[in-house]
Amino acid sequence: MGRNGSERDDSLVSADLPEFLQKIRARTPARILMGRAGAAYRTAAQLDLRSAHAAARDAVRAELDLLAAFGEEFIRQWKIFEVQTQAPDKDAFLLRPDLGRHFTDASKTAMREKCFREIDLQVAIGDGLSAPAVARQVPALLPLLFAGAQERGWRIGQTFAIRHCRVGILNEIGDLLEPQVAVLLVGERPGLATAESLSAYMAYRPRSGNTDADRNLISNIHVRGVSTSEAAARIVQLAAQMMREKVSGFGLKEAPPALG
Repeated sequence: MGRNGSERDDSLVSADLPEFLQKIRARTPARILMGRAGAAYRTAAQLDLRSAHAAARDAVRAELDLLAAFGEEFIRQWKIFEVQTQAPDKDAFLLRPDLGRHFTDASKTAMREKCFREIDLQVAIGDGLSAPAVARQVPALLPLLFAGAQERGWRIGQTFAIRHCRVGILNEIGDLLEPQVAVLLVGERPGLATAESLSAYMAYRPRSGNTDADRNLISNIHVRGVSTSEAAARIVQLAAQMMREKVSGFGLKEAPPALG
């Protein structure tokens, strides 16, 4: 519409980009080379930005619903059960990150009753800052991850989901279950490129007092980032390195993928 509300404003119509600019746009979700209307984005770009911002806000506030996220068959197949951190609700989780690093007493009891101790690989699922990321990525990633671990003959622990989870919960998983390697699949802080990005935090024999310096990370697991198949292969390979070198964190550099 024009300034008088009745005429079309041709300045808002996107012209076809040259081929080399199309290639640049195709390689990144960043909002570059999208044209402008005066000093602002064009209407389509502005609406897309507002939609992405709303999705990010919704992802942070969303609660993880295992049945809705995974379905009854998936939960039954992998025998996934839910535990809870000391953050009683979403507000406490966001305002008190420390509460998201410790289990409730009831959750500790459930883990002791349902999980194996001193196994090779323990996988946990945490809602983190994006429950939608967990719902979108975990159903494809978890079976691939288990298949890779089984091929190596590892003893695999019982998977569980953690509500109101922070990365530091890996320390208590280590204290309670004593696995060789613990993997936490957790929803990343959403951005304006995607609200469905998952991270895999990993630690060799995690214990109380460990920090991020003692952990490794494979991030950006989503449709336009690291694929679930690539993520599974990298997680298994990195876990094997940890078991072999008996270390994780800054003392361990992820080996490049094998050629061919």
